[in-house]
Amino acid sequence: MTSLFGGKRVFKNTLRIEAYGTVDELNSHLGFARALLPTTEISAILEKIQNQLFTLGADLATPKGRKNSKINRIQPIDIVALEQTIDQIQMRLEPLRAFILPGGSQVAAQLHVARTVCRRAERLVATLTRKKDVSTHALVYLNRLSDLFFVLARWANALSRQSETQWHNA
Repeated sequence: MTSLFGGKRVFKNTLRIEAYGTVDELNSHLGFARALLPTTEISAILEKIQNQLFTLGADLATPKGRKNSKINRIQPIDIVALEQTIDQIQMRLEPLRAFILPGGSQVAAQLHVARTVCRRAERLVATLTRKKDVSTHALVYLNRLSDLFFVLARWANALSRQSETQWHNA
């Protein structure tokens, strides 16, 4: 058993715990990506996201209807900031003309791992929003965040002059 914010006790394998536990796992993958020494700009973006993921974890651990002045929640402005960052990075990249395989530099490969963990967190939160009182901003945030990881991976490869491998249908 574990406690949610507010003291309610729940089983450790409940959907809410799985969701914010996966967000915590994602945060650790970002820490590993930063340990691989990406550029200063990519590291700064990842550090900001790591801080937001703590906010997201607290958001998911606290039922939406619970009033707690100490709990910050993901806001629409956080989503807008992700979208703006995606747009800024995409302007620096060659247009994508084919599907690419995850990989490339170590930083890019780790960002692709983060992207897939983020997608898993998104699926868990999507299920949670249908069953529990959870902020819908959390779901949209995770959706846009996984897109950011994709463009960050592409950018990390471009900065390290690592070519992307196109998918070929066998």
